[in-house]
Amino acid sequence: MKLDGIRALVVGMEKSGRASADFLRSRHASVTTTDIRAVEARGFRLQTDELFTDDWNLIVLSPGVPADLPALEKARERGINVIGEIELAAQFLQGRTIGITGSNGKTTTTSLVGHILAFAGVPAQVGGNIGTPVIAMTERSRDDQWNVLELSSFQLETARTFHAYVGVCLNVTQNHLDRHHTMENYTAAKANLFRMQLPGSYAVLNAGDAACRSFAELTVAQKAWFSKGDIRKGQIWLDDDTPLMPLSEIPIPGPHNAENVLAAAHVARIAGVPVEAIAAAVQTFKAVEHRLEFTAAIAGVRYYNDSKATSVDAAMKAIDSFDGRLWVILGGKDKGSDYTVMREKLGDKAHAVLLIGSAADKIARQLEGAVRLIQCGTLDRAVLEARTNAHPGDTVLLAPACASFDQFQSYEQRGQVFKQVVKELKNAAA
Repeated sequence: MKLDGIRALVVGMEKSGRASADFLRSRHASVTTTDIRAVEARGFRLQTDELFTDDWNLIVLSPGVPADLPALEKARERGINVIGEIELAAQFLQGRTIGITGSNGKTTTTSLVGHILAFAGVPAQVGGNIGTPVIAMTERSRDDQWNVLELSSFQLETARTFHAYVGVCLNVTQNHLDRHHTMENYTAAKANLFRMQLPGSYAVLNAGDAACRSFAELTVAQKAWFSKGDIRKGQIWLDDDTPLMPLSEIPIPGPHNAENVLAAAHVARIAGVPVEAIAAAVQTFKAVEHRLEFTAAIAGVRYYNDSKATSVDAAMKAIDSFDGRLWVILGGKDKGSDYTVMREKLGDKAHAVLLIGSAADKIARQLEGAVRLIQCGTLDRAVLEARTNAHPGDTVLLAPACASFDQFQSYEQRGQVFKQVVKELKNAAA
């Protein structure tokens, strides 16, 4: 892709957008940046429909920008090349790529793959939806290195020529319907990862997930399957003849994490890591921040931060990781989710649900009668409510099942606030 001298518009000035603009400028493109929250003092132009009518050679979208904006559709009709950040990166990224997607578990699995490869001395860099934007990884990429990428549906919906050597899908459950509108659209975005694979590549897929099974029909890649059935008699198996490790040796809690380990192990084996080294690496892995992260124990009550549980399914997996006696903090910005599916599980395992954020009223309506509901409004009040009412042996779990953007800038900030409040309570108790 020739960039020297072109006129490019970069839309969305979060991490990926800023990195895309920097990359384009480094290749001598004339770059204009815009954001719906931008002000002139920050160096960005305010995003308006009129801005898209200019005679751009290229428009690059950050993942957070909906690709179906009417102004973008008109730009495409005028022949302007409208692409996403990973599509731009695909033209310049060297080495083989591992693309990992799924509604839940992709951050843990991506981090785990990177950890296993590093443990085994295999050159790799990790980024994408986790940490470093893909476009910022291009400068450090090289032919003998793996690029381990967490990929969201927002990134994949604009992908057209991005080819993953190893494509991974962990699961597809209801999520981001506020952006994709329908499950069909959401699933189709995930499917792009496999639709674009080339002969000689690999697809690692969850045999127990209907969407993953459908992706197998779209790809020319060689398939490697994993499922809950690979966990037998306390042991994890890569196939019928290859035991990986005892379930008890996995250091991250929850049955869903055993599946994440399975997926990561298949990927690492494709990358040439021996099974014994995979097992040894898994044993030294530490939980990802904001993903079932043990925060503290105060007066016999344990506090866990799963702020990254931004969907109903992710929250339910978090709840499944505990035997019961839970105080569950739910709420935030609704993503068009159905919370009624949580009724039975919360009724069985939770003392109460502590409701926060703009989705609190909707959640309360859908859970009414199934579990005790306490309207707290804010996260700090929810933690204080739990601290007042919980007894030794109970667990306070932040698993919001919602996005964070009503009260926080990101799920990371929400998790940090939770940890800070818990830390202050622990100091006060001491």
